[in-house]
Amino acid sequence: QVQLVESGGSLVEPGGSLTLSCVASGFTLNHYAIGWFRQAPGKGPEGLSCISSINDTVGRTYTAPSINGRFTISRDSAKNTVYLQMNSLKPEDTAVYYCATDWITACYSGNWYSDPATFTSWGQGTQVTVSS
Repeated sequence: QVQLVESGGSLVEPGGSLTLSCVASGFTLNHYAIGWFRQAPGKGPEGLSCISSINDTVGRTYTAPSINGRFTISRDSAKNTVYLQMNSLKPEDTAVYYCATDWITACYSGNWYSDPATFTSWGQGTQVTVSS
């Protein structure tokens, strides 16, 4: 059974850092694009970052311009896990964070940013709250 499980979300003060984890089971995530997304209350899903399959562009990463370099996506193949390192967190980063994959979509298509619904397999999400 294909499953993605996110963890690492918590309450953090503005300016703080968090690392989110996305553990995959039932498939080898090396071979598929993995995206990180978030959804704030009352808003639609927002694409944050994407890491490519090793089968195309050999693990190239993409990050939304609005993030301004504060977030970094990475992958540990041995642990079948993708991470999102988040620095300089702001109150507006408060949201539920999700990882997702799709058997067809590639990161270079840009769909992770323009149309998150393209990704068809999602985790349950982890809450990140940035507040003093």
